[in-house]
Amino acid sequence: MDSMKKILVLGAGRSSSSLIQELLNRSESNDWRVSVGDMDLSLAKQKCADHPLSEAFAIDPKDDTGRNERIRTSDLVISMVPAFLHPQIASVAIEAGVPVITPSYVGPEMAALHDRAVEKGVLVLNEIGLDPGIDHLSAKQVLDR
Repeated sequence: MDSMKKILVLGAGRSSSSLIQELLNRSESNDWRVSVGDMDLSLAKQKCADHPLSEAFAIDPKDDTGRNERIRTSDLVISMVPAFLHPQIASVAIEAGVPVITPSYVGPEMAALHDRAVEKGVLVLNEIGLDPGIDHLSAKQVLDR
């Protein structure tokens, strides 16, 4: 049985570059397979850089079937797509029992998923991105001074 963990990154834009690179850098030592999906297949391939533990695929904006199947068969989903899509992705992940991470602030649609995620025991982490990180580091810097 394959024990390799499957990490799914949805969105290969500029904000995901460092994330994808770091996941790939750590993939062999952590036994991870990293799949990167984007509407622009060439961009996803560029971010994967032919890494042996990576896979690039195209997201079809008119058909969520393939995306949703990938979510269901992953061990972790990291949604780097535009914020308005996070609730759709999180909803599929919650139903499948797959943890999901987004960089965006919690809006009403994401907040509405909270009880279902708790009921199913699925970890949903939001606000794990640039702004919250800068906010926290800046606050710590002020406190240290």
